[in-house]
Amino acid sequence: MKYRSEFLIAATKSGSGKTLLTLGILAAMARRGIDVQPFKCGPDFIDPSLHEQVVNRHSINLDLHMMGRDGCLKSYARYGQESDAVIVEGVMGLFDGGSFSSASLAELLDIPVLLIIDVRSAAESVAAVLKGFEVYNPHTRICGVIFNRVGSERHRQLIEDAVTGSCSSKILGFFPRDIDFEMPSRHLGLHMGHEQDYSSTHLEKLAESVEQHIDIDQLLQISQQQFKHNKPDQAQPVTQDIRLAVARDEAFCFYYEENFEILRSNGFEIVPFSPLHDSRLPDNIQGIYLGGGYPELYARALSANSAMRESILQWAQSDGFIYGECGGFMYMTRQLTDIDGVTHPMSGIFQVSVKMKPRLSKLGYRKMEIKKDCGLGESGQFVYGHEFHYSDIVERHSDIEFLYDFDDGRSEGCLMGNSFGSYVHLHFSQSVENIHRLHSLLAKK
Repeated sequence: MKYRSEFLIAATKSGSGKTLLTLGILAAMARRGIDVQPFKCGPDFIDPSLHEQVVNRHSINLDLHMMGRDGCLKSYARYGQESDAVIVEGVMGLFDGGSFSSASLAELLDIPVLLIIDVRSAAESVAAVLKGFEVYNPHTRICGVIFNRVGSERHRQLIEDAVTGSCSSKILGFFPRDIDFEMPSRHLGLHMGHEQDYSSTHLEKLAESVEQHIDIDQLLQISQQQFKHNKPDQAQPVTQDIRLAVARDEAFCFYYEENFEILRSNGFEIVPFSPLHDSRLPDNIQGIYLGGGYPELYARALSANSAMRESILQWAQSDGFIYGECGGFMYMTRQLTDIDGVTHPMSGIFQVSVKMKPRLSKLGYRKMEIKKDCGLGESGQFVYGHEFHYSDIVERHSDIEFLYDFDDGRSEGCLMGNSFGSYVHLHFSQSVENIHRLHSLLAKK
């Protein structure tokens, strides 16, 4: 009978230091030689990339809205089956999101919660906050609590006395607010993992701080539970005979790792290429996948690489399959106007112009009905994704068909020939049959 440490790291609200402490706990475990599998609750691309800078494993999104309950359970079992420990980083506050919240995911996975409370500008009142979280939902098991951004020894003592006298959760640590570890951010959130200068010395310092201020031994002990999740279905090996060119560079870096696994298991070979640095598409491909990222930050360089823009446009004009989402969709348009008002020519597949805005334009989960039979699925099928962008379409040619109908009545996306683009990041977990169908369509070409 196998036992291991499994828990979800949550907070009372966003901005409580959840990501920093998750990275620190991952680093501390890695330093101890523990093989830990990280997961991220929700649709975030950035936090998983940060996890991967600390541990030698892909971090996997678990999103109840996009993947459904079965999808989350299967991914948790598949990726966590060979690890010594599992850590899931939550999203927003523990109960934010209702049935799609971090608490709901912890209940589904049957794992306890490590709660982080930001105690800036509060002392004894922290006990009331913790007490509320302890009793709010009887199905949520809080295994311990960490108080973050503690200002002094006196501050610590006031909190400890109040909590000890009225709460049942184990205090696992008081993390000081003066730890010198910056998490630089930009308009879409934190910087991606590959952009961070996390040297081994930097991570070692963070791990040492966590070991000093958090009782990792007790955390490992109280989060131990029987590893009872069923092993995932053993899929038969699939010959990967469809070469799918996938944009992977500084400008295009938002992908769900699970999507790649679904593509590979349905016969696709992932062939990375760079619209920033390469002059042409890879050889012998049958399709192109342009993921999200930051094309607005690299718009000048993307535009200057006219050879690649022309290569992609010629592929589209020859009826080659292209799917782009969010940043990838922006690259498929005629032009992109950046936040400074400078307009940069893009690949020109769609006669559409997009412009960056100073504020968030759209945010939220999307359930979409495919409008007509196409490479992404059949008419009437539903697909699931998430939308988060700071740009808008400011010009759109009337000949371009819409790709989806939203459940609120709006239409979204662009369809021209065998080219498809949308602001929505799709997760394929609930539409695997569409990926299988796409393989069959491309295999006939």
